[in-house]
Amino acid sequence: MKNRAVNGRRRSTFSTEDAVQQLDQALRGVGIILPSLRVDPITGASELPYPLVELGRCNLQVAAKLAGVLRKAAET
Repeated sequence: MKNRAVNGRRRSTFSTEDAVQQLDQALRGVGIILPSLRVDPITGASELPYPLVELGRCNLQVAAKLAGVLRKAAET
C-alpha cells in the first residue's frame, strides 16, 4: 500500500471505497449483511486524511450474528 502526502500528512492510496468493499465482502463471507455500510459522506468528501466508514444500522438478528462471529474469531 503506497502513501501520499495530503496537507502535510501521509494518506494511503488504498481508498476508503476499497476498505468498505473489502469489509462488505468479509462480512458477507460469514453471512452478515450491513445494508447501510458506506463511506461517511461528510468525511469522505472532505480533505481529512482518513475518511470514516459508516457501518450503518442493522436489526437485532444481524447484531447478534455479528457478535457471535466476533466472539468466535477472538477465540482463535
